[in-house]
Amino acid sequence: MTKAAEPAKPSIGGQAVLEGVMMRGPRSWSVACRRSDNSIAVERFPLPRLSERHPVLKRPLLRGCLVLGESLAIGIKALMISANHSLEEEEQLSDRQLGYTLAVSMTLFSAVFIILPVLGTKLIENMFSGLSEDQPLLFNIIEGAIRLSMFVGYLLFIGRFQDVRRVFQYHGAEHKTIYAYENGDELIPSEINRKYSTLHVRCGTNFLFIVLFMTIVAHFVIDIIVDGPLVPRLLVRLAAIPLLAGLSYEAIKLASKREDSVAFRLTMLPGLALQKITTKPPTLDQIEVAIVAMKAVAEDAADETPGSETPVS
Repeated sequence: MTKAAEPAKPSIGGQAVLEGVMMRGPRSWSVACRRSDNSIAVERFPLPRLSERHPVLKRPLLRGCLVLGESLAIGIKALMISANHSLEEEEQLSDRQLGYTLAVSMTLFSAVFIILPVLGTKLIENMFSGLSEDQPLLFNIIEGAIRLSMFVGYLLFIGRFQDVRRVFQYHGAEHKTIYAYENGDELIPSEINRKYSTLHVRCGTNFLFIVLFMTIVAHFVIDIIVDGPLVPRLLVRLAAIPLLAGLSYEAIKLASKREDSVAFRLTMLPGLALQKITTKPPTLDQIEVAIVAMKAVAEDAADETPGSETPVS
C-alpha cells in the first residue's frame, strides 16, 4: 500500500456510485458521473452542518453517529443522482421509486446479515450438544464467523457482475484521487494511477469490518446482561448499532492520524484485505471522473481547519 503523507488539509471522503464518484468535503459534497455521450455531469450541494448548530454533536461517539448518518443520507441521494444520469430521460426513476427500491434493499440486507447468522448459530447449537447459549462467548464467535463469511461471500459473488465490477473500479479511482489530494499532488489521471494504491485506511470497507468485529464483543456483553428470549436480545442488539457505529468511526479517525504506527497498521490489515475485493484498478477515464468530483469540493475544503472531521472514504 502506498504510504499517505499526514494530511495537511481537511479530510475528504467519498463513495463510488453508478458510473461515477461522490466526494464529500467539510463544506460541500459533489457527485460526478460519466454520461452515455461520454461527457461528465457534476452536481455540488452544501453539506448539512448540524454540528455547528448543535456543538454537543461534536463529542466522541455522537460525532461518529452524526457523520455516518449524514454519509448514509448523502450516499443514497448520490446513488439516485447517478442512477438517473445513467438512464435515458424517458427511463429515469422518480425519487419515490428510487427511495422505495433502496428501502426494500436495505431491509433485506439487514434481515440477511442480522437474522440469518443468529438462525445459523441456533442450527449449529441444535446439531452439537456441547454448544449452547449458556456459552455466550463461543456462541457469538460462531455467529460472528458466520456473519463475516456471509459478508465476504456476498462481496465475492456480486463482484462477478460487470456492472458491480465497474463500481468497484470507480471505488479504486476515488481512493487514488483522495491520496493524490492528501499529498498535494497535481490531479493528473496518469500520475494518480501510477503513484497510488486503491486501498485506503478510511474506507467504508474498513469501517464495516470493524463494526463486524465489535459486534461479536457487544453481542457477548448483551447476551450476559439481557438474559431471556431471543427476540428481546435481538431488539437490544439493533438498538446498540448506533453505539457500535460511533465506536468504529472513532477507531478509523484515530487510525487515520497514526498510519505509521505498527499497531494501527495491523489493526487495519483485515479491512485493507477486504478492499482487495471492493476496489479494482480503475481506467484513466474513471479517474478523470473522480478528479471532477474532487475539484468540485476541494476549493471549499481549503478554508477549513485540518482534521475537523474524518469522513469515511
